Amino acid sequence: MESSAPARIARRSLLKTGAALAGALTLGGPALAQAAAPAAADAPVPSLKGKTIAISVAGTDHFFDLKAYQAQIETVKELGGTPIGLDGGRNDKAIVSQLQTLLTQKPDAVIQTLGTLTVVDPWLKKLRQADIPVFSVDLPSTNVINTATSDNFSLGAQLALQLVSDIGGKGNIVVFNGFAGVPVCEIRYNQLRHVLKYYPEVKIVQPELRDVIPNTVQDAYAQITALLSKYPEKGSISAIWSAWDIPQLGATQALIAAGRTEILTYGVDGTPEVLALVKDPKAPASAVAAQQPSLIGRTAVLNVARYLNGDTSLPSQTFLPAIVANKKNAADVQKQLGQV
Repeated sequence: MESSAPARIARRSLLKTGAALAGALTLGGPALAQAAAPAAADAPVPSLKGKTIAISVAGTDHFFDLKAYQAQIETVKELGGTPIGLDGGRNDKAIVSQLQTLLTQKPDAVIQTLGTLTVVDPWLKKLRQADIPVFSVDLPSTNVINTATSDNFSLGAQLALQLVSDIGGKGNIVVFNGFAGVPVCEIRYNQLRHVLKYYPEVKIVQPELRDVIPNTVQDAYAQITALLSKYPEKGSISAIWSAWDIPQLGATQALIAAGRTEILTYGVDGTPEVLALVKDPKAPASAVAAQQPSLIGRTAVLNVARYLNGDTSLPSQTFLPAIVANKKNAADVQKQLGQV
């Protein structure tokens, strides 16, 4: 299909961004940190000795969340501070309860990792009103001083462009869209829709599927298995997209079991099992946008340390680079992320 001029311009711009990130990735973790925030990387990191830092996380059952959480705990200890680890277990009431507890405990700072914004944001505001500095991971909010995160705008667009390219600019795609209240998922979905505006021959199958937590893999497997019975002909579905990669894992397993490996899958995070499937030439997992959760978690703590020691120049968001891993580069991405 002949692309429109706006689409060609957007694609060239985004591919340049992707190439720049790919170049940074080959340099390894420390170089990636410098590429993302050179001023912060070059600055000395003050001590957290005598400081108590609360690390609140929506849950630790997902690779990204667990690695970001563990990195925060380890970095607080490394800098001489005392971490308070709070795992919400994917339960909104539990997450709210642990934030309420922090209002009375009054730690020196709080870092909130993920969560539904409408649920946690009122409590982040209360913490700020109580003069407790609040930071976040993957949760942009006006009530936090700084959010450490991937650039989900470019990440989402690059993944969408990879999908469009792989299916030749036309076909029906299935979309998992169950977490619009999670800002990073919403951004990735909106970027998909924005890219597809320039590719009118790519259609999203309606109704969109809803991914769930817990039992994400099993649920995605069941939903895709049922969907395949409605679209039995090869070519009726070209690809499956999800805003994170655990639904992608379940969808890929369902396609393999059904012998429908002509359908390609896409997701975000770079969970080891998914990245291994992307590397496998026989598996229908075509691409995953690989993030760096440990680096993101560590960066959040480094920003807390700087702020508590008088640095008021922090940006509202610190972006850490990610890269779209595909069949050609997945093995290299695995090595750079320490997954092999």
